[in-house]
Amino acid sequence: MCQLEYPEWLSVSAPPEGAVEAMKQTLDKSGLHTVCESADCPNIGECFAKRTCTFMILGDICTRNCRFCAVKHGAPGPINLDEPESVARTAKALGVKHVVVTTVTRDDLPDGGASQFVATIQAIRKILPKAVIEVLISDFKGQREPLAEILEAGPDIINHNVETVPRLYRDIRPQATFSRSLQVLEWVHGSGKQVLSKSGLMLGLGETFDEVVNVLQELRRVSCDMVTLGQYLAPSREHAPIAHFVSPDEFAKLEEIGMDMGFRAVSAGPLVRSSYNASHIYMEILNHTAQTGERDHGSC
Repeated sequence: MCQLEYPEWLSVSAPPEGAVEAMKQTLDKSGLHTVCESADCPNIGECFAKRTCTFMILGDICTRNCRFCAVKHGAPGPINLDEPESVARTAKALGVKHVVVTTVTRDDLPDGGASQFVATIQAIRKILPKAVIEVLISDFKGQREPLAEILEAGPDIINHNVETVPRLYRDIRPQATFSRSLQVLEWVHGSGKQVLSKSGLMLGLGETFDEVVNVLQELRRVSCDMVTLGQYLAPSREHAPIAHFVSPDEFAKLEEIGMDMGFRAVSAGPLVRSSYNASHIYMEILNHTAQTGERDHGSC
């Protein structure tokens, strides 16, 4: 199969010299992982230069093997009980006010790692009481109890990505189901907690425009508040190939459609990722809430 030539709109500016290395040294000293590094995010230079990142808890080895993801898969190691406080202290040292925490999927753990999320949220609240906390969670194999524990800990945003359209799940996310991911988001909305829900999709895996619109409709059906849409970039030849590139105009059209559907925020573009500019998206909602007088689901 011939490789597609990358279009010019996917070019990324080089970060300031030394910025990425300095950030990596800070993270290495704390013994922490980031999805920015593990998932080969194209925005790592920009974000690390701003001293922001997405912390990845519960190690750097995933129990699942999704065909789009660069994170290592296999048998994970033991839980690091010092990790929650390390995340909180590092976020404080970096001056982060919007802390994003994700995880590898840990199907080997009875609670899917929910207790580590709870401990991390509590540690951040203790050390950075005014921080906005966004957690990007797994589907916990459809268990409701782990999600309830995380909701009780009081994050401001719960993100769970549907990643792609239902038709492609068997090939791209064989250990997940679209309906289960949708149910997670529905449970977040139905919890009665003051929390915003968020999801995201990668485009360019072979989906059609109409299929993306249908997924957006399904996300709104379960009252998902925010959505991100970005271009899929294959981490290696062993991963799912790029089927096509989505133009900036098409992303803009999808963003417009999403806002018309009633999402409180939509971020769509070739280099958009699930936690990219997360604080800006959240602030857009706060500003809109202040202007319209709508009830705010989050806290600041």
